[in-house]
Amino acid sequence: MKIKVIKIGGKLIEDDAVLQPLCDSLAALNEPFVLVHGGGVMGSRLAEQLGVEVKMHQGRRITDAATLNIAVMSYAGLANKKVVAGLQARGVNACGLSGCDMAVVKSTRRKVTDIDWGFVGDVDKADGKVLAMLLDAGITPVVSPITMSEQGELLNTNADSVASAVAMGLAEKFDVELVFTLDKAGVLLDVDDPESLIETITPELYAQLCAEEKIHSGMIPKIDNAYKTISSGVTSVRITSPNNLTGGTLVVK
Repeated sequence: MKIKVIKIGGKLIEDDAVLQPLCDSLAALNEPFVLVHGGGVMGSRLAEQLGVEVKMHQGRRITDAATLNIAVMSYAGLANKKVVAGLQARGVNACGLSGCDMAVVKSTRRKVTDIDWGFVGDVDKADGKVLAMLLDAGITPVVSPITMSEQGELLNTNADSVASAVAMGLAEKFDVELVFTLDKAGVLLDVDDPESLIETITPELYAQLCAEEKIHSGMIPKIDNAYKTISSGVTSVRITSPNNLTGGTLVVK
């Protein structure tokens, strides 16, 4: 069976004018899917309302105890339930989960080096069997990036990493396509020109584009991660706009 694992950013969830059409698109998919979402924007807004300082390092969130509480409330709570409600209203039998529910995603707390990241988790693995059980029952899992350690700690975890782990866990049973959404139509030769979309990337073409410096530097980690995921059993990775979940750029073996 073919399934999609789709990752969306928290920014899409916050704005109902964006979320509602996205739920329409998700409900119109003609194959089962798992949705993984972020929530950083909503978390930052709630932290501001509660007077908790948002601490960042090189664009990444440092999660102290107060920030962890906010992340759990906003990601596993409000953000997750807004998506679930939107899908349920469209006839999709969605079930909201955090990574700690049924131990779907386990992580390890990031070690302190020159930076103490606090309660930030690096993903160990996702339990594909649990997710497959839900999919087989006709249930659409909606997964927030709050994970757990072996010791039972709640951990704030990168949603892209959670999505990759979920896709790899499910690839043991299904033909999986991992879909990353971003604010562009896909991988573009010219970041300012949507008509410069690269529809398919193979390893050979990727090597050529990198050698010719035609790939934007910010996209290289995403494509590198795509190939890491593909090498672990996922069939393909799609990089696209949330407005076109079956288009954009397809990264293949």
